[in-house]
Amino acid sequence: MTTNVDSNSPSVSAKAWMRVLARYREPSPGRSAAEIALTAVPLLALWVAMWLCLQVSCWLCLALAPLAAAFLVRLFLIEHDCSHDACFRTRAANDWVGRVIGVFTLTPYDYWRRTHAIHHATVGNLDQRGIGDVTTLTVAEYKAASRTGRLLYRLYRHPVVMFGLGPAWLFLVQYRLPIGLMRAGWKPWASTMGTTAATASLVAGLVWWLGVAPVLLIPLPVLLVAASAGVWLFYVQHQFEETNWSAAPDWTHAEAALHGSSHYDLPLVLRWLTANIGLHHVHHLSSRIPFYRLPEVMRDHPELRDVGRITLSASLRCVPLVLWDEGNRRLVSFETARRTS
Repeated sequence: MTTNVDSNSPSVSAKAWMRVLARYREPSPGRSAAEIALTAVPLLALWVAMWLCLQVSCWLCLALAPLAAAFLVRLFLIEHDCSHDACFRTRAANDWVGRVIGVFTLTPYDYWRRTHAIHHATVGNLDQRGIGDVTTLTVAEYKAASRTGRLLYRLYRHPVVMFGLGPAWLFLVQYRLPIGLMRAGWKPWASTMGTTAATASLVAGLVWWLGVAPVLLIPLPVLLVAASAGVWLFYVQHQFEETNWSAAPDWTHAEAALHGSSHYDLPLVLRWLTANIGLHHVHHLSSRIPFYRLPEVMRDHPELRDVGRITLSASLRCVPLVLWDEGNRRLVSFETARRTS
C-alpha cells in the first residue's frame, strides 16, 4: 500500500518520510550475497582480461580499466551499504564483509564507517562541517578569508584537484592513517592498519607472481579511475545548486537529508553500476534501506522523483558551484559571488 506524503511541505514532512521509509529497511541476505557475487566475479574476470590483453598491448589493457573501475565502484558502494548495516541482518556479518571488501577498495572499513556516520549525522549543517564531506565555504567566509586562504580554497575546488589529484591522495595516502580519529578508540586504527597490511601483502604477492608492470598497469589504473568516479558521485550528491545548508537553530536532520541530497537520475545501466546511490535523498532519509530496495521506494512513492533531481547532463553544471550563498540559499560560483559583492 502506497503512503503519500507532501515532500515539499515543512520539515515535519521530512520526518514523516523517515517513518514511511522504515518498512523498506529489511535486507535479504541471499540477495545481498548474490549482488556481491555479481560484482566481484566480473571485476575479477576483467582483471584477468586486462592481464591477457597486456600480453598484446598495454593500451589494450588500459582500455578495459574504466569498465573494471565501474565494478570496483559498485563493490565500494556495497561496502558502503555494509557500513549502514543494510546488507545483512547482523552487525557482525555487515562488518566482516565490509572489512574484506575494504582490502580491495583500499578503504579501511571501520575508519570509513566512523567518518561516514558523522557525514550522515551532520549533512547540511553549517556549524558542523569538516568530516566526511566536501569542504564548502559560505560567500561571507570566502570574502573574509585572507588572499592565501582564498587561493588555497580555489585550488582545492579546482576540478583537477577535486576529481583527479584529490581522489588519488584520499585512497592512496589519507586512508592509510586515520588522522582526525585519535580519540575514536582502537577500531579505526586497527581497521586502517589491517586493511593496509592485507592490501600490501596482496600487492606483494602479485608482484612476486606477475611482476611489477602488471601491477602498475592493472589494479592501480583501475583504482585511480574508480576513486575519481566515486568522488564525483559523492560530490554531485550534495554539491548542487538547490541543496540545503543551514545553521542552528534552523538546521534539522530530516530536512537536510531530504533537501540537501540529490536524486541523481542516471541511465539504467549506470544506476546498476552505481548501486542506486543516485537515489541519495532516499538513502539519507533512511540509510539502512538496502541499495537494491531503493528502486522499490521510488516505484511506491513517485512523488520523490522530482525532489533534488539532477540528470547526467545537468550534473556537469554543478562543478563551478563552490560557495554557499546564505542570503539566496543556493550554491553559487566564484564569478556569481564576485558580481553580487
